[in-house]
Amino acid sequence: MIVFSWFARLMAICLMLACIPAAAAPPIDVYGKLPTLEMTAMSPSGERIAVIGMFQGKRQLLVTDANRKLLSSVEVGDYKLRAIHWAGDEILLIHTTSTYALGFGFTTDKTELSNMVVVNLGKGAPWTIFQKEDRITGGVRGYYGAIERDGRWYGYFGGITLERSGYDFMLKSTKAELYEVDLQTQKARLVSNRAPSDSTSRDWVVAADGSLAAFLDYEEDRGDWTLYNGQRQKIASGRSPLGDVSLLSLGRSAGTVTYVDEDSEGRRKVFEVPLTGGTPVELLPDEYAERLITHDRSRLTVGYTRDADIQEDHFFDERHEKRMAAARRAFPGATVRLIDANTSFDKMIVRTDGPGDPQSYWVVDIKTGRAEPLGSSYAINIGDVGPMRLIRYKAGDGLEIGAVLTLPSGRSERNLPLIVLPHGGPAARDYPVFDWWAQAYASRGYAVLQPNFRGSEGLGPAFRLAGRGEWGRKIQTDISDGVADLARQGIIDPKRVCIVGASYGGYAALAGVTLQQGLYRCAVSVAGVADVARMLSTNIRASGQNRTVIRALRTEVGTGRDMKAVSPANFAERADAPILLIHGVDDIVVPFDQSRQMAAALSRAGKPHEFIKLEGEDHWLSRGETRLAMLKASVAFVEKHNPPDPAPPAKP
Repeated sequence: MIVFSWFARLMAICLMLACIPAAAAPPIDVYGKLPTLEMTAMSPSGERIAVIGMFQGKRQLLVTDANRKLLSSVEVGDYKLRAIHWAGDEILLIHTTSTYALGFGFTTDKTELSNMVVVNLGKGAPWTIFQKEDRITGGVRGYYGAIERDGRWYGYFGGITLERSGYDFMLKSTKAELYEVDLQTQKARLVSNRAPSDSTSRDWVVAADGSLAAFLDYEEDRGDWTLYNGQRQKIASGRSPLGDVSLLSLGRSAGTVTYVDEDSEGRRKVFEVPLTGGTPVELLPDEYAERLITHDRSRLTVGYTRDADIQEDHFFDERHEKRMAAARRAFPGATVRLIDANTSFDKMIVRTDGPGDPQSYWVVDIKTGRAEPLGSSYAINIGDVGPMRLIRYKAGDGLEIGAVLTLPSGRSERNLPLIVLPHGGPAARDYPVFDWWAQAYASRGYAVLQPNFRGSEGLGPAFRLAGRGEWGRKIQTDISDGVADLARQGIIDPKRVCIVGASYGGYAALAGVTLQQGLYRCAVSVAGVADVARMLSTNIRASGQNRTVIRALRTEVGTGRDMKAVSPANFAERADAPILLIHGVDDIVVPFDQSRQMAAALSRAGKPHEFIKLEGEDHWLSRGETRLAMLKASVAFVEKHNPPDPAPPAKP
């Protein structure tokens, strides 16, 4: 049993944050800047920990030993970092992305390319996968793990291969091939060719010895898919017109492989099938799994994350399951998520969220029964963390909707001003955990409602499918029905409500003051969709007229007049509240032109609005400076049009 009391946990957080009695709301910069601790990973032995975050005023990668002695530090500046992985105890792989402008002949103007930076601790300068390979372009097109063989480490990556034409290399296909890269010499070796046609995509699973275990080909025109073992023998097949099939990893044993496929009722099932062929068996028939957990060395599937109101990590091995349960018991009242663990699973890094917790990271040592603080994402005092909880209410048609309600710390739960903060997707979901954006508004005196409207993930297939074709319709009223329920209870003042969101949430914000009226005092759309028909047309063109993309988009949103009827840009003259538009110029998911078109429509209609463009920013607000600029602008806008109550006097 891990002994770590709730009181001790709070005291540890206080020590990390230099806690002082709360006298005023934390500065908005605390929430808007990139997290103080962004990401972390544990080496296979458990003796080294890598951390990326802000240290001594600089964004750095730090590597420490088990006693927290600093072994290495590298400044990472404003790079867009996505993940870190260990290859043994000496090599770190850092996943980065960058936005690139494309030239003539491509179906889109910009794209986001991935790269993997290799840091060999104490042995030379960092380098990038494929940087010495002139014939491989387009960055890294997928990471398939790292293995040790004969004392050397090798990584497996997808890459686009150029073909020789005379003295030059020419791009003849954008489909990736699978390469093995020696992480010491940088040399790349082809493991598996790309799919046989440009209308077919291919994905791979690599075995623990570096051999090809399996690959899946998906034919995009018809939606047919075929799963092969490493000897190119067919072991499973099917049809998925919307592209809801993917290869995952090895199964629970080295002789099996797992994949996910969606049935006709929209249920996403995880299957395990022998590599020698046989009948696929559903791996988790009674669970809704958000992810599978794989063992870094064996490449086996060892567990899964149960997706419910609170996400929990579970394991097939009884010993692992008991250890994970012990880690959860060490933090009563908190949500505990596994971040990483050593090979023997007796040391792990977990992240906690809960009352008074600004998202904290801990190193749990099973052998010693101790949990030691590693750091927190945000330097916020315990008393300044707004309490959050799950609530439920009924939509107009009787469907039960869940939502996260975050309240301002230290204020009465009566007659509060409200910020409605719908999530993106729409196939996504909010949980009762620390959310920097929601907490920023709560710190200013607002209640914050994050509704999991129909179409959200993690609430069953029927609930997710209920969102199809409901953009601007039932999804929109699901959101406003939550406002009405809070008003009925007296928690919020229905005359003091603004709606704010990003991506699909930005669309919902625009729809809330155009397709709907009389509900909100202001709206903030960050990278929101304004013209649904144009958005779909852009996505289809960017996909190269991919028929799977066309089917999926039209199934999700609709066609023709349906899209025009739910496009806020077509109803700008009906806008009944001031609108703030914020958009990153480098957004490749929802193009910058969507907000520019909405601004033009509002100008023609003579409606009050502001438009802020974020130079160098993408869809995910990846850069600290522009993320902070977004938050400052949105908070100032809602405070202007929906002022909060004065802060209560500080306690002596």
